[in-house]
Formats: sequence, C-alpha cells, structure tokens
Amino acid sequence: MSEQATAVTHRLVSSPAGRIHVVEQGTGPLVLLVHGFPESWYSWRHQLPVLAAAGFRAAAIDVRGYGRSSKPGDTEAYRMLELVEDNAAVVHALGEQSAVVVGHDWGSVIAANSALVRPDVFRAVGMLSVPYAPRGGPRPSTVFARLGGDEEFYVSYFQEPGRAEAEIEPDVRGWLAGFYAALSADTMPAPDAPGPHFVSRGGRLRDRFPTGRLPVWLSEHDLDVYAGEFERTGVSGALNRYRNMDRDWEDLADYDGAPLTRPSLFIGGGLDASTTWMADAIKAYPTTLPGLVSSQILDGCGHWIQQERPAEINRLLTGWLASLRA
Repeated sequence: MSEQATAVTHRLVSSPAGRIHVVEQGTGPLVLLVHGFPESWYSWRHQLPVLAAAGFRAAAIDVRGYGRSSKPGDTEAYRMLELVEDNAAVVHALGEQSAVVVGHDWGSVIAANSALVRPDVFRAVGMLSVPYAPRGGPRPSTVFARLGGDEEFYVSYFQEPGRAEAEIEPDVRGWLAGFYAALSADTMPAPDAPGPHFVSRGGRLRDRFPTGRLPVWLSEHDLDVYAGEFERTGVSGALNRYRNMDRDWEDLADYDGAPLTRPSLFIGGGLDASTTWMADAIKAYPTTLPGLVSSQILDGCGHWIQQERPAEINRLLTGWLASLRA
C-alpha cells in the first residue's frame, strides 16, 4: 500500500453551515461517509484505510453541529435540506463533481435524501442500519407521540429543547457509554427487559442503559474520543436533527412516496431495532429502491454496525463500490 493511500488528511471546507470538517484517506472515486447520532467522523475509522487501499478517496465528515464542523445556533438550521446541501458543498469543495454517499443511522437518512434531492451530485447511496422509507404518512411528531403508550418514545424525548441536554451534559462520557451499550449486540438489555428506546414518565433515558462494561467494539480510548468532542461542543447541535423532523416532512412534500432510483446498498443488524421496527420498509425495497444492488442483514449484530462488524462491512462496501465501477 502506498504512503499516499495510507495518509490521513484533516481539513475544513466551506459549506452552507460555515465549515465542515473532513477526514480523507486515499485517492480515486470519492466516497462520502456520513455518521449518525451520537457519533462523529471517527465512527468510520475502520473503513477509511480499507476504502483507500481499495482505490477510493474516502472522506468522512463531521455533520454540522458535531465535532469540528460549524454549529449554527438556530434549531431550524439543522433541517434535512440544509444537510443535503452541506454534503453537496463538500463534494465540490474537494474538487469533485460527483460522489457515492454512504451513511449510518441519521447519516443513512441524510445520505438517502442527498441521493434523492441531489442526484446530479450523488451517483449511488449506501445505507447502514436505518432503511430507506419514502416521505409520507402523518406528521412525524404525531406518529412518535403514539408509539410510547404509557411511556415516551426517545425521539419525542429528544425533540424537547434542553431536556435531553440536562440529562446528558453533566456526565457526557457515562451517558455515551450507556447509550452505546444499550444498542450493541453484546451488551444490550435482554429481550424481556424494559426497552432502552422508551422513557418512563418523569424518568430519564439513561435509567434503562446497561452498566458495568463497554461493548467489545468500544475501547476506553474510543469512548474518550467521542466524549471529548461532545464535552467541547455540547449536544444541542446533534439533538437538533431530531427537532426538525416535522420541518423535514413539510420541506420534502414534493418527494412524497418517491422511490430512490440511484444504485443503492443496505446493510442492517439483525438485533437492531431500526431494522426490526422498519421491516416493512425493507420488504418494500423492490418498489422504493429500484436501483438496489444488495440488501444484507447481519445476524447477531446491533446498531453500531460498521464498528461492531468492521470486516464484514468493509467487505460488503468494497464489493459494492467495485460493482459500481464495472
């Protein structure tokens, strides 16, 4: 492997957010990597060198509100269409006209919408953990309010400004450790335990997090990296993504029910609630993802898929990317 392929470069590029932090490795066709909540570019640490070695220019970003990227103060600045334009701006700032976009968790949704809204820039899309589901149905806040029953769904909890911040920010490292463990295959609560995606009335989300050990994929150093970023930036920028879901529903009205036609890949974890709750969305792929190249469910895998199973994800990603070159 050449020194050029292995070198990692950090840079800040201009975008509608102000600046976006980009971590690059390799040369070749551009692959833009978009993380989810509560993560950063660092969640792609296992993919960057492998994609570079396979002949791609891998570029992992800090989404606006995270890490070294700009953190606008206005909650509305985190609506989906703004994030799509950030992604397009990064591609152009890197001197490219097009890219493949790959996302995990919220990044999967951002990646899908990037390919949907800006097909002139994004020629293919890879989605990890969160399946593609076209815009439609009732207003999202109405749906989430119904999900909790006697409890409160975590999305509704996150949507109230300041509430989750008051829980997280006094102990960022401890909260992140519990949240990561709650959704990891080797540390998640037993199936008959109270669900970590729900909050009891008057309680906190972390009340149901497992304690005592970190997931096998998460080292103390890894946790320090994540915690250090959020201790510096706070978590409001990250949480503002949840606070724009109704605005996104309004902004994307012209795309109601729209299929995503670009060549696509989906990989989910068999133990991930995102995969099981959205099983109907996966079943609908022949209609909603007519360009689907491959859909894979990894047995026994949780939510943090590219960190829990890096070798499998790298194999699937590089194989799919190679097929796009054919």
